Amino acid sequence: MLHLRLITPSDKTDDVVRLIEKTVGTAHLAVLSGAARNPAGDLVLCDVAREAGDELLTKLQELGIDECGSIAVEDIELSLSKRADKAEKEAPGEGADAVLWEHLTEATHEESTLSVTYLAFITLATMIAACGVVLDNAILIVGAMAVGPEFGPLAGICTAMVQRAPRLALRSLIALLVGFAVAMALTVGFSYFMDAVGLFTEAKLEADRPNTGFIYDPDLFSFVVAVLAGAAGTLSLTSAKSGALVGVAISVTTVPAAANASVALFYGDSMQTWLSTGQLLLNLLGIILAGTMTLLIQKWLWAKQRRRVNAA
Repeated sequence: MLHLRLITPSDKTDDVVRLIEKTVGTAHLAVLSGAARNPAGDLVLCDVAREAGDELLTKLQELGIDECGSIAVEDIELSLSKRADKAEKEAPGEGADAVLWEHLTEATHEESTLSVTYLAFITLATMIAACGVVLDNAILIVGAMAVGPEFGPLAGICTAMVQRAPRLALRSLIALLVGFAVAMALTVGFSYFMDAVGLFTEAKLEADRPNTGFIYDPDLFSFVVAVLAGAAGTLSLTSAKSGALVGVAISVTTVPAAANASVALFYGDSMQTWLSTGQLLLNLLGIILAGTMTLLIQKWLWAKQRRRVNAA
C-alpha cells in the first residue's frame, strides 16, 4: 500500500475527493479542511494499493494538484486494516508488478545527478578495481562493482527514453560520461602514485591474470550478461527490490573495465586500454538496451491490463 498526503486548494478539494472515492483500490480517506498553511488549502490523506497508485497520481496531476498544491507519496511497510486488505484485493493486478512512473522518474533523476558524492563513489570504486586488476584479486573487483554508482545514470537514460524526458536523458548522460572520465583520469594519477611507492608494477599488469583477465577480453558472453543484468536491475528499481540491485551491481564489468583501461593507459599498454574500453562500452550498451526494453514491456503490459479492466 501507498500513503498519499495531498495539499489541495479549497476549490479543488471536492474534485480530489471524488477522484479518490471512485478509484478502485483506495482506503482510509481523510480530509482536514483549512489545515494547510504553505500553500494554503486543505489536507487530504488516503491509502491506495500500489497497483492503482500510478493511475491515481496521473489523474491528480491532470487536476493540477502538483502545481497548485502538493502530492507526497510514502510506502506503507505495515498496515493492519481489513479495509486496506479489501482495497488491495479490488485493485487490478499485483502490487509487485506495478510501476509508479513518477516515482521511477524522480528516483532516477536523483541517482543520475552529477554531484561530488557521485564522483567520489565512482572514483573510489575505480581505484579499488585498479588494485584488484593489478593484484588479480577477484574480491576487490566484486567490492568495486558493489561500490560503483553507475547504474543510477544508466537507469535514468532508460527511463528518459521510455518517458520521453530529454532533460533526464541529458542529465544522466552527463553524469555517466563525466563520472567515468573523472574517475579514469584520477585513477591514472592513482596508478602513478602506486607505481612510485612500488605497489603497482607493469609486470603485474602484464602477467597472466586468471581471475581478472576477462576484464579486457570482451566477447558475446559479456554482452549477454550485461543484457540480463540490465533487465534485472530495471525490475529491481520498479519493484523496489534493493537487494536484487546489489546483485546486479556485482554482475557487470563496468567499473573494473574502466580501472583496467586506466592502469593500462598509465603503463602505455594500448591493447589492454582499447580492449578494456571496448568491454566498458559493450556493457553500458547492453544495460541501456535491456533496461529500455524492460520498461517498454512493463508499460505495454500494464496498459493492456488497464484496458481489459476498464472494458470489464
